[in-house]
Amino acid sequence: MGRLDITQLTKTFDEGENVIVAVDELDIAVEDGEFLVLVGPSGCGKSTTLRCIAGLERVTSGQIRLDGRDITDAKPKNRDMAMVFQNYALYPHMTVRRNIGYGLKITTDLAKSEINDRVEDTAELLEIPDLLDKKPKELSGGQQQRVALGRAIIREPEVFLMDEPLSNLDAKLRTTMRTEIQQLQREMGVTTIYVTHDQTEAMTMGDKIAVLDGGELQQLGTPLECYHEPANQFVAGFIGSPSMNFIDVRRNGDVLEADAFSYQISSETRTAVDTASNRLTMGIRPEHIELGTGEEPNAVATEIEVVEPMGEMTYAYFTVGGTTHTASIDGERRIAAGEQVDVVFPEDKIHLFDQADGAAIKNSKVEELGEPTNHPEP
Repeated sequence: MGRLDITQLTKTFDEGENVIVAVDELDIAVEDGEFLVLVGPSGCGKSTTLRCIAGLERVTSGQIRLDGRDITDAKPKNRDMAMVFQNYALYPHMTVRRNIGYGLKITTDLAKSEINDRVEDTAELLEIPDLLDKKPKELSGGQQQRVALGRAIIREPEVFLMDEPLSNLDAKLRTTMRTEIQQLQREMGVTTIYVTHDQTEAMTMGDKIAVLDGGELQQLGTPLECYHEPANQFVAGFIGSPSMNFIDVRRNGDVLEADAFSYQISSETRTAVDTASNRLTMGIRPEHIELGTGEEPNAVATEIEVVEPMGEMTYAYFTVGGTTHTASIDGERRIAAGEQVDVVFPEDKIHLFDQADGAAIKNSKVEELGEPTNHPEP
């Protein structure tokens, strides 16, 4: 079993006369066998949270429980967890065989022969048996990453903790290792908490993602919930690539008024925003923007400023109200910089947020779909 309950977790650091709140009253429950990704910008508290869970940072207040057992103040070696670090943390003077088996050697009474058998089984699982007698300096980045994973796997922990383990790899290798980590986690069924600043990793790897900012939990949900139903403007802007477009508007009855256009809303949308402030922010994802013919309601005339062909998609940049926005257009659609176009923001795809606190008031409509086994990239 590996259910982890984090309750009101707070971690502060004293910086002279100032107190820095790195993690602020965090509440998260991670089910046994679940893959949870902590994601957010640099400095949001995700790595500090992971270090608190591992016992590498003393918790200021709050509680951490593993299968009902309070481990808040337990030593790292008594938590039944294994951690994979960003820099791999391999011993340079040891062979791969000794690196993988070292944790068992110092924490168990297993015979040398049994440790060696488990090392070889782990190496087979990771497809690195031919590397066992090499030293880290002889390995590529991907091979070192597999050794670091092996050192965690061999301990058969209740929980895997991974702190940006792919950040030092090139883009192609990151994609390969991302898939391998997911496959290993599913085969072993081990509860995993994975830290990253890369929202693509979060979207494609996690059963659930916890979006953090300023040490606070912004949203906890499945990748598609956070993508289609963001709890606030921060989550909406952080999850998704290219990022969501935002336009400040004022509500005047059935009309949303911006500096450059007016947008007629339906009675359904008006009902959704009736109790909200009149000062809102409209959000729409680049892939939901359409190029119209000029006859559509709420079409906005503008000029394409920059075009970036990406193959399947083309990114088109245009200005509305003095702010540059992005549209993702089908790659087969021919479009050029300087072209005059009408852009359309379909009402069923717009999001509306309160300007005062960023809270979501209306999200885009999506079809009721089951959560896929493999999450699509945003």
